[in-house]
Amino acid sequence: MSRRVTLKEVAVRSGVSYQTVSKVINGQVQVAPDTEARIWQAVRELNYRPNYTARSLRAQRSFTIGYSWRPSPPDQANPILDTFLQSMFHAAEQRGYYLLCFPYHSDTQRQIESYRELMETRRVDGFVLSGVEYNDPRVLFLLEQKFPFVAFGRSNPDLHFPSIDVDGGYGLRLATEHLLAQGHRRIAALAWPEESRVGNNRMEGYFSAMRVAGIETMAEWIQRGEGRYAFGYEAARRLLALPAEIRPTAMVCLNDYMAVGAIKAVQDGGFQVGSQIGITGFDDTPIAQYLTPPLTSVRQPVWEIGERLIALLLNLLEAKETAQEFETILMQPQLVVRASSRKADQPDLIPKEVMRDP
Repeated sequence: MSRRVTLKEVAVRSGVSYQTVSKVINGQVQVAPDTEARIWQAVRELNYRPNYTARSLRAQRSFTIGYSWRPSPPDQANPILDTFLQSMFHAAEQRGYYLLCFPYHSDTQRQIESYRELMETRRVDGFVLSGVEYNDPRVLFLLEQKFPFVAFGRSNPDLHFPSIDVDGGYGLRLATEHLLAQGHRRIAALAWPEESRVGNNRMEGYFSAMRVAGIETMAEWIQRGEGRYAFGYEAARRLLALPAEIRPTAMVCLNDYMAVGAIKAVQDGGFQVGSQIGITGFDDTPIAQYLTPPLTSVRQPVWEIGERLIALLLNLLEAKETAQEFETILMQPQLVVRASSRKADQPDLIPKEVMRDP
């Protein structure tokens, strides 16, 4: 086994104190750009590897962040989650931390016990939460324990904790306004169940856009169910079976899987997607651009959110910020317009919040 290079050797090579080297490597101090460049060059040349066991003992920290997520259905890939994970992995590694991914339990008690064990055994310094809902037991438990965490998503208005969220209401309002601009007035929504916090937030945008346009939404136009292809297909079939005078000519969907199902149902029903029935999705998954026709969808800044969540949590851990000072950051999504929602005879007016993807 080769001899381990020491921190002092890196310091000698880069011409600074070993305390400065340690702080730069651990992201605890800012130095002049040329000094930082010399330090990292010495790290690479000497192939320096920190002794994380000794580091953890000195700092009384594990330099590990816990993360668990609800698994996707076996037949439904989740590229948004993959992007989110990769962004957090990279951001954490740059600051000398790693992610510990642990199993998700649908049973609330088992779920909380997983968090408790990781806390009490000091295997993690903090947690990242996602898929946050109303009265989320994880949020309630971690707030009670005063254990560091950040979340991708909000919960009850009276619960205050560090979080970053996408303004889903704004995103669905963009999609609905786009369909209104295409001349549609009977616009349906393929939504999630009413207990879904994220779903309710997105639906606020739909109702707002319809209200501003002076259109009263009909109960028949709101179809609620799981965000899966099968539900999208059946919901669209029900909408197309409505009497002609109230049959929707457009549909906004709360995710792309529902939108893909709706496209298939519309095509099976003998209608043309885009020119006759406009359809939009949400998430802008990679498959959206390869459908026939390509799917208009709301794109979330998922990579940036993952990076910012890690930075926020580490700032909390390193006492650069406090949880009490932090307000939820709302990030705006972007509507990517494609053929599934465009009418050939309508002007292609694209506001600044929207991008066109041919």
